[in-house]
Formats: sequence, structure tokens, C-alpha cells
Amino acid sequence: MLEPVLFGVYMVSHLIILLFSIGQLTLVYYALRRRRCATPALDAVSQPLPFVTVQLPIYNERYVVERLLNAVAALDYPKDRLEIQVLDDSTDETTRIIAKKVTELCALGFRVYHLRRAERSGFKAGALQYGLERATGEFIAIFDADFVPPPSFLKTVLPSFENDKIGMVQTRWSHLNRDYSVLTELQAFGLDAHFGVEQEARNAAGLFINFNGTAGVWRKAAIVDAGGWHADTLTEDLDLSYRAQLRGWKFKFLGNIESPSELPAEMSSYKSQQFRWAKGAIETAKKNLPDVWKSSLSLHLKIYATLHLCANALFMLIFISGLLTVPLMIVKNTMGGYDLYFQVMTVFLISFISSFLFYLFSVSNTASPSNGSVEFGKRFSLFVAFMMGMSLHNSLAVLEGLIGRKSAFVRTPKFGLAQFGDTWVRKSYLTATLTPITFFEILFALYYVFGAAVAIYFAELSLLPFQVLFLIGFALVAMLSIYHARLAKS
Repeated sequence: MLEPVLFGVYMVSHLIILLFSIGQLTLVYYALRRRRCATPALDAVSQPLPFVTVQLPIYNERYVVERLLNAVAALDYPKDRLEIQVLDDSTDETTRIIAKKVTELCALGFRVYHLRRAERSGFKAGALQYGLERATGEFIAIFDADFVPPPSFLKTVLPSFENDKIGMVQTRWSHLNRDYSVLTELQAFGLDAHFGVEQEARNAAGLFINFNGTAGVWRKAAIVDAGGWHADTLTEDLDLSYRAQLRGWKFKFLGNIESPSELPAEMSSYKSQQFRWAKGAIETAKKNLPDVWKSSLSLHLKIYATLHLCANALFMLIFISGLLTVPLMIVKNTMGGYDLYFQVMTVFLISFISSFLFYLFSVSNTASPSNGSVEFGKRFSLFVAFMMGMSLHNSLAVLEGLIGRKSAFVRTPKFGLAQFGDTWVRKSYLTATLTPITFFEILFALYYVFGAAVAIYFAELSLLPFQVLFLIGFALVAMLSIYHARLAKS
């Protein structure tokens, strides 16, 4: 019979979600144990400053590249101990802007190199490797185009390389346009949790952490020893992080050092970013987990590495469990005999509670505007709904990663949105065409209208909030996609 199979799939999905949730709770425990200390600055008198290469991978970023170059030029670091590589793969006006700015900086005494490749092979990973082969710095600082590093960045990060086995130091992202829209507010809410809990906790517990692709510093020797940058996954940063740590290099996370950045404020850009992150993480898991489990690492480290690399699979499990809830409510109340399944399912409330605690600690651990019980409750509920609404989109990304379907690296365009009144409307790089996924997101929003009605009809009040959250999430994702596509056409 089909019903037991559906209940079995449903329970297995929730069981795996529960395991990930327990992992989240332990990360909160490790983060609570961590005592954040002030980072000493480099003393130029007592020790010679190391030579640093700053790499700026750029592809068609006309709205933010000058802001980035100005910020790098303002770094409080001697010009004779610094080189700047602008790794420019652009095909538009960005190249002209860079050339003009590089000429100005060179006239001011900066050692700036405007590096252009014949072709964009390997995308960002290819550009970073191209620069690495020409870099003379002992340390490599990397910033994406949308970042604005503070002047003190190098002098506060470099002391963390106090011993020769430290291979990478990552700083925390902050957000220039956090309050720009509901989309940026929700992104900031989620990213604050990643940095304020996940990275803090993994670092405190001695678990593997990851370079986040930007706003971090590598020891060049660690990159070379790990085999350099590879372009066979969409998350070259996560891939190199695991290869380096498997080689014995140690990583550090500095949660007290902020690197301001711009969040994507347009839905198509956000979706392309999430697709790349979700698919790339699964590709990286397929590539590196065999080496993790064959290594001499402790079982403890292997389990957490697996949970880390496979975390995006949760989107697929959430989508499956949400999809099955509606027919299983009907089966339970019309056929009978399945009450035990739903009684057992009450244990999975732990999953929701652990997520609540996870994000609650994140808010209390950062200078987040979500402080305050009412404000946090609203923001958390909307965030959970939004992630449920993204579950179809990100599940497809996970599926592509699992089956090995290759796709191009689609970068996330930025528009220089740093203050109230800035707009992305009528700017380049916008995608005005809706994908078929949006049509299905609308259908699933309607599906959960039906699901909510079923929960009310059968008095399944414990399941009603989840039907409503799925409804709100899919409706919000679909509406933002349609609205932003219309604005992009204007």
C-alpha cells in the first residue's frame, strides 16, 4: 500500500531534520562557551610587517568597483608592504572604470595591477588562481566587489596568524543595506546567525570552518599546499577550505571584526546566489566527504563536517515533508490506523524549538535590530516562512548537485545600495524574465491554502501553523519574484 510508504518517507525526512537540529543546538552550546577576546593590532615598531597581496575578483561591477578600490586604498598599511591585484574579467564599462582608478592609485604610490585574462575560464576560481600565480605577498586578502573593508582590516586580522599552521582567518560580514527592504532584512537575519553562531561555534569547538569567499585572509602557502583554487564546484571557497584543513592547516574566525558588504536587493539576484551556494555545497560534499571519512580525523569532526557540507539538503527534506503533510492529514482522518505516526511526530517539535533557540542566540550575540521579543518573534516567523518558500528553488539546486549536472558560475550583481534612496531600478545586470519555478511557487502557495483548510477541517491545529508558514513563504517568494521582474522591465 502507498500510505505506509508515504508515512515512512515523511518520518525519515523529519528524522534527518531532527538530527541536523540537534547539531544546531550543540553549536549554540559551543558558541555560549566561547569567550570573545579583543584582537591586538600589529605593532609596526616591534616587528616587520608582512607583505600582503589584496585580490579583488571583478566581473561586470560598474556600480561598486570604484567604492571597493577606494576602500582598499584607505587600508592602514604601508604602501611598500602591499600590492593590489584587480582580477578583472569584465566585458563592459567596468574595465574602463578600473583602468582610470588604477592609474590614479599608481600615481599616489600604490602598487596596483590591473590583470586581464584572455578568457574567463574557471570563473572566480580561475581568476583567483591566475592572480595567485603572480602574487608576491606572504598573505592573500580577498574582497568581492560589494565589500568595503575598514581601514584597520589588515592590522587587526594579521596578528591571528601567530603560528605557522594558521592557514586562513575569516571576519564577520556586516550589511550596508540591511534595512533597504524586507528581502535584505531577512538575508541579514540569516547571515547574522551563520556568523554569530555557526562560525563562532565551529571555531570555538575546533571543528572545520569555511572561508566565506571574501573578507578573509589566507596564508599563500596554505593555498598552494592544498592544490590551489579549483573550478570544479560552484563554491570554490568551501572546497579549498576543506582541502586545506584536511592537509592540517588551522582556520580562525574573528567575530569581533566586521567587514561591511551589500546584500542583493533584487529577487533574481538573490535566487541566483542561493542556487549557487546550495548546489556548490553539495558538489563540495561529494568531492570532499570521501577524503574526510578516509582521514585520521576523529569521528566527532567527521560527523560535524558531514552536517556542515550537507546542510543544504535540509531544503529538500523540508520541501518533501511539507508536500506530504497535506495528504497524510487526509489519510489519518479518513482511513484511520495511523495515529501512532502522528503521536511519534510530536518529538520533532524539537526541530522547531532548536531553530528558535539558534536564531534567538544569534540575535542576542550580535548588534541586531531584531532585539526585543516581539520584533524577534515577527522576524523569526517571517524568516522561517521565507526559507520554506525557497525550499523548492534550493531543492532543485541540491538535486542538480547530487546528479552532477554542471552549470556556469552566475555571479550576484550589486548596485551600490548603501543608503536610503539608492535604487537598482533601470540599472544594468537585471534579469526581467521569470523562470518556470515562479509558476510552481504560485501553485504551491495555493496548495498550502488547501492544506490550511484541511488542517482546520480536521482540527489538526498543531499542523495548521506550518501550513500557514508554507503558504506565506511561497506567496512571498513568488510575489517578490514577479514584482522585481516587472520593475526590471521598467
